[in-house]
Amino acid sequence: MLGKVFKAYDIRATYPKPLNEKLAWQIGYGSAQYLTQQAAEAGHDDPMMRHLVVGRDMRLSSPDLVTALKQGIRDFGAHVIDVGLVDTPFIYFAINYLGCCGGIQTTASHNPANYNGFKISKMHAKPVGQMTGLDDIRRFAAIADRDKVKAADGREEIRDLWDAYREHVHNFLHPSIRDGSTTIHVAIDASNGMAGTMVPKLFNDVPGLKLSKLNFDNSTGEFVHEPNPLVEANLEQLRERVRNTDAQLGICFDGDADRCMVVDEQAGIIGCDLLTAWLTRGFLAESPKSSIVYDLRSSRILPEMILAEGGEPVRSRVGHVFMKQKMAEHEAVFGGELSGHFYFRDNFYADSGAIAFASVVSALVEDSVPLSEQIAPLRTYAQSGEINFETEDKEVALDDLKRAYPGANVDELDGITLEVDGWWCNVRASNTEPLLRLNLEGPDVETVEQRVADVSKYLGKRVAH
Repeated sequence: MLGKVFKAYDIRATYPKPLNEKLAWQIGYGSAQYLTQQAAEAGHDDPMMRHLVVGRDMRLSSPDLVTALKQGIRDFGAHVIDVGLVDTPFIYFAINYLGCCGGIQTTASHNPANYNGFKISKMHAKPVGQMTGLDDIRRFAAIADRDKVKAADGREEIRDLWDAYREHVHNFLHPSIRDGSTTIHVAIDASNGMAGTMVPKLFNDVPGLKLSKLNFDNSTGEFVHEPNPLVEANLEQLRERVRNTDAQLGICFDGDADRCMVVDEQAGIIGCDLLTAWLTRGFLAESPKSSIVYDLRSSRILPEMILAEGGEPVRSRVGHVFMKQKMAEHEAVFGGELSGHFYFRDNFYADSGAIAFASVVSALVEDSVPLSEQIAPLRTYAQSGEINFETEDKEVALDDLKRAYPGANVDELDGITLEVDGWWCNVRASNTEPLLRLNLEGPDVETVEQRVADVSKYLGKRVAH
């Protein structure tokens, strides 16, 4: 069953089959073995390096799964610090704040309510993915047998770190919002997920924030709409709330509140690449000449904006594992991904939905012009959005595409990126499905539509969105 729940970047599956308490115990045991081993090999002998931070989301299966997970950790001989019902970025903060060897969040992020899983981080909240430890954890978990293990009786304690987390996040809030000399009206859709806990804990009594709330009840573990803000249909309630109020922007979080999407005061959806470009100015004003990391699907306006503001643009493969690696390698002040993950140097190079929210409202303070007008100059190019194709042989399809454009500039950082006569496209294979994902950009809508039609011939059957 372990083979069915371990994915490229985390552990995730339907509950109770194939993911259940038996596997959760094994995963806890294997994670404790791997994370404490990593700390020891790095020469860390601090007693805290045998502690793991553990949290959970609001899903109905999370309490039982996290109980089994913690028992596995303790049976190995590591110690648990349970921080309770929290958003996933809380775990990244807690690992660094307490100086632990790692942490685990029990969550299935944006998946439906019958899913659950685990997101694992090591020291300094560095991500654990397939090539950065997840395969080792799977191997350790596979040979852990609860009936044969002599329990080592690790300790467990409960810690409330919300005050410290709040102070950390508020470092990213503009002073005039904190003291109430400026007021920003924000519509927030918590998607019945962990933002329903996080937002009240961090932002309810901030003097300069007027919050119009949607879908904040996460007590049932169910969702009014799918907790995935990348799907346009899931933003409709938020957009309607913005249209019917004087909100200056709207923000929608995913299930575990590590990702978000923003709409402007006219309810127009802002792509995360454009949002990253817009936020770039503020981060580079505070940290001149710094690097900013972006995923390679992003509009070309983003690196152009970074250069114009005196920064260094750094392209990354898609995925939080690769984005965080690039952030740390280049000591980048900020990074953004099309999926709605935003990364911050002063947040241990990790992503945070709460800090993204704080950064967006703070940037809005700096200019009295409505958000839609601030974003408008960045809509320089036409974009296709991500289009999926079903194909039996992804490698053959990519080779056919390359041969079709022999004069193109090609790079293969992640899938293939072709640049041809003023337009470009990236085609990547899905890690989990028999799909190819196309993103294409050109100077105008007509060019994009024509080039999408041309490129599609090589990629298989187009999947309806």
